[in-house]
Amino acid sequence: MKPKRFVVGLTGGIATGKSTALDEFARLGDATICLDQIARRQAQPGGEGYRAIVRAFGRKILRKDGTLDRGLLGRLVFRDKAARSGLEKATHPAILREMTRSIGRRKGVVIVDAPLLFEKNLQSRFDAVVLVACSPRRQIRRLVARDRLTPKQARRRIRAQWSLVKKRALADVTIDNDSVVAGLRARVRSYHAGLQLLYGGTPNGNAH
Repeated sequence: MKPKRFVVGLTGGIATGKSTALDEFARLGDATICLDQIARRQAQPGGEGYRAIVRAFGRKILRKDGTLDRGLLGRLVFRDKAARSGLEKATHPAILREMTRSIGRRKGVVIVDAPLLFEKNLQSRFDAVVLVACSPRRQIRRLVARDRLTPKQARRRIRAQWSLVKKRALADVTIDNDSVVAGLRARVRSYHAGLQLLYGGTPNGNAH
């Protein structure tokens, strides 16, 4: 008898291609949940995350219109380990509560994009963990191109996360993304086919 749901934690490093993999899972009909998108919703004025961030950093983190200055916040947390820890402590409990509610509303295969899955020791919340990884050189190159950073800035952001070597040792499955996007999508389709054979159910919508 198939379980009611099978929940996969999808993680990776910054600029490894995790979001592209999630988009492909969604295109194939899997229910998907993105913790970054939950965080962004909660960080809107009046949201639980917004209130927590203002409590932690003060109103200096706001623009004149009352919205969060994401650029300033990003510079603070990537430069200062204590600030990064403070942001995570302020926002993660609410994000995880919403994640749990979202999972509970779905059946079949559910893919959860969790960037800090290993850093926050969330493995026990998932039935399997899939890592999207690439070489360090390619990761830096992609991050520089995507976010218009210098190589030094890119390396600093990468070092703020666990190394991909460490994550590979903990993941159940690693999807390598050192080639073109079509190659990544093909590997996602292969993994999706196996999941559907073992645990698939009726597609039940996404919660990006």
